[in-house]
Amino acid sequence: MLPYINYPFEYLSGILGSPPDDLKLIFSFLLSYPLAGLLKRVPDSRPEFKNIFIIGIATFYLVGLFSLWGGLRTIFIASAGTYALASFLPTSPYMPWIAFVFLMGHMAINQLERQFTANPEVMDITGTQMVLVMKLSAFAWNVFDGTLPDSELSELQQARKIVKLPSILDYTAYVLFFPSLLIGPAFDYNEYRNWIDTSMFTVPPTVDPTKKPPTRFKRKIPRSGTPAMWTMASGLGYIFLFLQFGSRFYPEWMLDEGFLKYGILRRVFYLHMVGLTIRFKYYGAWLLAEGSCILAGLGYNGVDPTTGKVSWNRLQNVNPWGVETGTNSRAYLENWNMNTNKWLRNYIYLRVTPKGKKPGFRASMATFVTSAFWHGFYPGYYLTFVLASFVQTAAKNMRRYVRPFFLDPNTQNPLPTKKFYDIASWLATQLIFSFAVAPFYLLTLEKSLIVWSRVYFYAVITVLVSIGFFSSPGKVYLKKALEERSRKAGVAQLKKSSSSESLTGNRPEPVLGLNDPVRDVDDAIKELKESGLDSKQVKQMVEEAIREKQTEFRNRTRKA
Repeated sequence: MLPYINYPFEYLSGILGSPPDDLKLIFSFLLSYPLAGLLKRVPDSRPEFKNIFIIGIATFYLVGLFSLWGGLRTIFIASAGTYALASFLPTSPYMPWIAFVFLMGHMAINQLERQFTANPEVMDITGTQMVLVMKLSAFAWNVFDGTLPDSELSELQQARKIVKLPSILDYTAYVLFFPSLLIGPAFDYNEYRNWIDTSMFTVPPTVDPTKKPPTRFKRKIPRSGTPAMWTMASGLGYIFLFLQFGSRFYPEWMLDEGFLKYGILRRVFYLHMVGLTIRFKYYGAWLLAEGSCILAGLGYNGVDPTTGKVSWNRLQNVNPWGVETGTNSRAYLENWNMNTNKWLRNYIYLRVTPKGKKPGFRASMATFVTSAFWHGFYPGYYLTFVLASFVQTAAKNMRRYVRPFFLDPNTQNPLPTKKFYDIASWLATQLIFSFAVAPFYLLTLEKSLIVWSRVYFYAVITVLVSIGFFSSPGKVYLKKALEERSRKAGVAQLKKSSSSESLTGNRPEPVLGLNDPVRDVDDAIKELKESGLDSKQVKQMVEEAIREKQTEFRNRTRKA
């Protein structure tokens, strides 16, 4: 750490009440803006100078500002190990998996050490390492893809494949890209390569020459100051809201005996506001980091050929409006930690699926386990993930069997009553996820169960009742009612909404690794049939499993 650099942050900490390292983190986000502006002004013809500049600033952040000498060592071990594997085993189909296990295992050691020995208010390397695991595991897959013919690769894999291993300088700068070093967003190496050699900014011939985005001087990077400043202003706004609300809504109060003096509705409201306040912090940090990436030019995502408008959402990691207005679990989750969703989909969910087959039970389970393991080992993480997976099942059933009653059976257009369904869905989604995510910031099992019990486990009971209903004759009744409604409307066959998926048809990829337990049962049955068992054996095994689950559900319902 540089001499005296800690003094101003300690002084501000005494005034604002925030830990010095939290203030340093915000300072590093803001400092990245003028530094990203300088980075963009390094001549496009000298990419090596850009690399050196990036490495120098990243080293200042890690060592000069946070004194993370151990963190620097951690980054070196992870990145050097991955580069060595990619160098010596590029054609081996096991190389990406070896790299993945190495990176996850290395991170697990640091996460366990922080969980049991470190001060949670002091900056450590585990957050940075989580981003690094995404970047480096993707790097290993991209190198392996570079050894395969294009006929065996998807369009995305073709775009991201690495045919020639990058130089040490390029690779190091990719790993240490300072605007996204500490908390992300993550991105693939070819995106960095296309940015630093400016091929990313080549305007396709389909764009009207008069509509090409403006640039300054001889640079190829379009002007990005305005979108970067808007993103920064949004981030600062959320940080301001976090500071304002944080003094009124904080998790510790829910653990105090005084919290029990509130009525149940006020407790639920307080629980929701605590979750909202914590989301403000994440919104602010992610938007500040994204804005500096935009200013450097890496957020560039193409040009609209008609209007010439530039899109700067390549590295968008969160859509606050999408989260806060989500009317179902998928809309809520897919707007949160968006780059992690992409990584889980592209490098876990699709990679564990054998070629020529659709992703199924094993892909969903592998993604779920990876997502949970990637976050760490606090019990609260696993409470959140397990409950959220069942929330998705309940939400899917509501959307499939209840939502159609609020749509015209012929046109599938919303009926006048649809707005009431949307309001109820929004309220249910927000309140259930306020409950479900509480263990994610409470962390421990004891604290999580105390808070859940003080709001009477309302989300657990609601989800179990919903799943129980749709496992009962109630679902049959709704299906018949929908069929009768369609018959009276003259529809020959019951239509499904565009967002509904049959259990055997196309399915959306998992969001944050949250799999669908009901869907997974169907996949498991299919896999049993494919394993060589005859139909009688499969039937006996399935019937036995169903009886066990029915007994388990009845016992849980009695306890609830």
